[in-house]
Amino acid sequence: MVKGWPMVRIAAFSALVAIVAALAVTWFLGNSKAEQFAQCSASSVAGAEIGGPFELVNQHGKTVTDAQVLSDPSLVYFGYTYCPDVCPLDVSRNAEAIDLMRENGVIATPVFISIDPQRDTTDVIGNYAEAMHDDMIALTGTEAQVAAASKAYKTYYKAHKDGTEEYLVDHSTMTYLMLPEHGFVEFFRRDATAEQIAERTTCFIQNS
Repeated sequence: MVKGWPMVRIAAFSALVAIVAALAVTWFLGNSKAEQFAQCSASSVAGAEIGGPFELVNQHGKTVTDAQVLSDPSLVYFGYTYCPDVCPLDVSRNAEAIDLMRENGVIATPVFISIDPQRDTTDVIGNYAEAMHDDMIALTGTEAQVAAASKAYKTYYKAHKDGTEEYLVDHSTMTYLMLPEHGFVEFFRRDATAEQIAERTTCFIQNS
């Protein structure tokens, strides 16, 4: 004990030291990841606080966690099956990118997370996944489960319910690249092509 320091002061100082150490480790890990994938990324987002634990229901009716779903490199997209234009274009583009990579022996998984759990039942997302890609993992859940997953990935969605089954849902349209052991490493905007996504994803996987 430092002479003349009361216990409360010592505890506060120790807590401050612990916080500074934790921040230093976080900074080091974030910068190490950024350097590791510098040649792959078109942005400065590697290591950003995107992604996290979730519990959802897959197209087979099984409750799954993020650890189970994201056990392989994954392209994660939040959308809804009733989406008239944006979602099917983005999801099919992601599926095409997956196939382009597989032609070169690089394995990744397309993941679709519904932000419209009221209409997107397990049967509905199952049919959707089957139409989009044989290996797609489609997920839905309760309103609370979906909201928690969306919050973890910092996505936005808002349903414009009008009393009919034809309502639209505004939502963000990023595709997130998640790697085992690394978590979130990159995002792809709507203007990214399947070829660009395949090329950059391959780079991330090969350098992971």
